[in-house]
Parts: sequence; C-alpha cells; structure tokens
Amino acid sequence: MLKTLAIIGGVIVVVVVVLLIYAATRPDTFRVQRSASIKAPPEKVFALLNDFHRYGEWSPFEKMDPGMKRNYSGADSGKGAAYAWESGGKAGIGRMEITDSSPSSIKINLDFVKPFTAHNKVEYTLQPKGDATDVTWAMYGDSPFISKLMGIFFNFDKLVGGDFETGLANIKTIAEK
Repeated sequence: MLKTLAIIGGVIVVVVVVLLIYAATRPDTFRVQRSASIKAPPEKVFALLNDFHRYGEWSPFEKMDPGMKRNYSGADSGKGAAYAWESGGKAGIGRMEITDSSPSSIKINLDFVKPFTAHNKVEYTLQPKGDATDVTWAMYGDSPFISKLMGIFFNFDKLVGGDFETGLANIKTIAEK
C-alpha cells in the first residue's frame, strides 16, 4: 500500500513538473484580435469607440454587472479620456485611458486590479472600404508565468475573443441604423 502511494505521489510530482516546464516555454506576450465589416462611415463607428460614455451602448463588459460603479475623468472623449469601474461581480475593478486617438486608430491603456492585476493595451483600428468600415479590436500585453500556466487549461483567445465578437456585432447593429 505504501509503495502504491509512493508511485502515485511520484507520478503526480512528474506531471506537475512537466506542466510547469511546458508553461515556461509558452510565449511571453499575447494578442487577442477580432474584426468586422460595418456598413457605416468610419466617423460613425469612431464616435462609438472614442467616447467611454457610449461604451454602455455596445460593450459586452458593461452588461456583466448592471450595478457596477463607473467613474469618468479627464477629457470628455479622445486622448486623455479615462474610465474606471468597480464591480463586486464578474467585471472586477479596473481603469482604461485613451492614450492616442485619430480617425483610423484609438489606443487605450487597460489596467485590471481585480480579480487579477494586469496591464494591457487595447487598439481599435478603422479602415474605410467602400461604403463600409473594417473595424479591428485587439488587446495585447505581457503573459506572466501564472497566465502561461492558466493558458494550458483555458483558451484565453476564445474566451475574450467571444466578447470582442459580441461587442463588434453590437457596434454593427448601432452604426448601421
């Protein structure tokens, strides 16, 4: 019996070590990106993305906790506009600030405090294509070891990418009216 427990314990240790080594070999950065074609002029889409006060109209993250506390600061929109949120639920605690804004691109610093600490970048790019606008929503940043380890068990691209797809579909519905 003792020998069997020792063998099982040894196997568990080997599996854990292999998982830790595998996690260490994963990329040091990540990027999640989704795109959509929206039959609306770029300035109409830009207005939705460049103003945090309008996020509630389309962002799937805004729907996670209707009781979430929101705080807007800095510029009303565009570069310098900031938005912080605090939720006791799934949305956690964080802050976004627009660091660059032009008709073809909006760049945002995205800082999460809870349920985990992370400092990422978000970028929206808008490319006119005839009577439509190709919109790309990307988030990227560093992958610390714990993220690499979690990535073995959870597909971050699929989880977050699904929210991006929902948000882009919401933007499409609003902008195409």
